[in-house]
Amino acid sequence: MATAQSSKQSSNQGQSAVPTMPALARALPRVEDEIRALATSSSLPIVNTFSGRITAAGGKRLRSVLILSGSLAVAGTITDKAVTAAACVELLHAGSLVHDDLMDNAEERRGVRTVNADWGPGPAVLVGDFMLARASQAALDRISPFAASRLARTVAELVEGQVLEVMDLYDAHRTPDNALRSIELKTGALFEVGCVLAAHCADADEETTTAMARFGGLFGVMFQILDDLLDLASTAQRLGKPVGNDIRQGVYTFPLLRALTDDQRTLLARRGRDLSDAELTGLLAELRQTSLVADTLAHCTSLAARAVRALPDLPDSEALGILRELPGAYLDWAASRIA
Repeated sequence: MATAQSSKQSSNQGQSAVPTMPALARALPRVEDEIRALATSSSLPIVNTFSGRITAAGGKRLRSVLILSGSLAVAGTITDKAVTAAACVELLHAGSLVHDDLMDNAEERRGVRTVNADWGPGPAVLVGDFMLARASQAALDRISPFAASRLARTVAELVEGQVLEVMDLYDAHRTPDNALRSIELKTGALFEVGCVLAAHCADADEETTTAMARFGGLFGVMFQILDDLLDLASTAQRLGKPVGNDIRQGVYTFPLLRALTDDQRTLLARRGRDLSDAELTGLLAELRQTSLVADTLAHCTSLAARAVRALPDLPDSEALGILRELPGAYLDWAASRIA
């Protein structure tokens, strides 16, 4: 989350951490084509303008890589259904970000003006809703009722995760477990559904699907914890966006809650909503002198290892190698961005 005044732009943050291969390189443009078609499929041009602009701003597309690699590892090929699944998950993610921007009163994301900044809060709700609905509709029409059901379930989990976060805003006594539960629902669920759909589009059995789901969920949690760490321990120059935004917004994250001293917790309890820039800068400087970074990276290293161990027993292939490599590659990328 970010302050109203701060920019959320990031030049495809983390993209260099994503391994690729020829089959993926050929499939990813097809995913982009489907995202664009779905995002601009409204009968109302103004909805297409805003939905299309948000999705065209890009992003890591890490979820697409997971889905395409997962389907390729299981079935040996990337089917049309897998491409559609990747587009649906990316569109769902984008729609949830439109809602996030509205709640944060953010003005930019990835260098593009947000819907709420240009058109107002009410229309932003509607554009986000359109994107979420279109993702589930495409899954129903082009993949299966199961795929549509899983996407709809994920939307519910995203909402629940956001509600848990809102309930704990500016709560200096929020527990790390509460923060972790919000992460599991907000980010873990989206990675998990991507891996479930990858297996589903490859006609995988239940055991393989369950293993893929476990891999995706663990990877998603690790991904978000690293993102939260960078907001505390990186710099605007290295990330391409301001840092310290979570604390400004009252979102006290898993890495922060595990690192706070009693005095720092008291500061947030007393000054949280009115924390000055100087106080925030001082707090971040203090945190960077502790074991915050080392402890969080160690925790994420464990999550990455658990994710790789959770992968199903599949024949060795380049695609399976990418799945094994992704958690560690993203961990290394994030560590390289720490000040």
